Amino acid sequence: MNTLLVALGGGLGAVSRYFLSSSIEKRKKRSDLPVAIIFVNIIGAGGLGLFLGQFYQTLAYNFYTCSFYLCFGVGFFGAFTTFSTFSLEAFNLLQKKDLKNFFFYLFFTVAGSLVAFSAGFLFRS
Repeated sequence: MNTLLVALGGGLGAVSRYFLSSSIEKRKKRSDLPVAIIFVNIIGAGGLGLFLGQFYQTLAYNFYTCSFYLCFGVGFFGAFTTFSTFSLEAFNLLQKKDLKNFFFYLFFTVAGSLVAFSAGFLFRS
């Protein structure tokens, strides 16, 4: 049953990432910077932080015993965010020797994701 919950959440997360990143790519002006992936990862990190903060109020919890977390934390947010595409885009910028965009991409993806996760987790309604 847990595998099905992860698959369901993962399917929804992957499709959501596809629609959001496609929408961003259509609207952006010409740029070598992978803006869509920056936004997707920051939004996903913030969403995971908000999810954990609202439903669990802790990071010291055995999440893998909870079906709700498996569906949304592992499945949805795991598939919505994309470290593999982040790595691909970073490597592509390195191959082009576009160091300015490479470091900008690394900094804003990592720092932005950490800030978004923290803000989401600490937000209390």
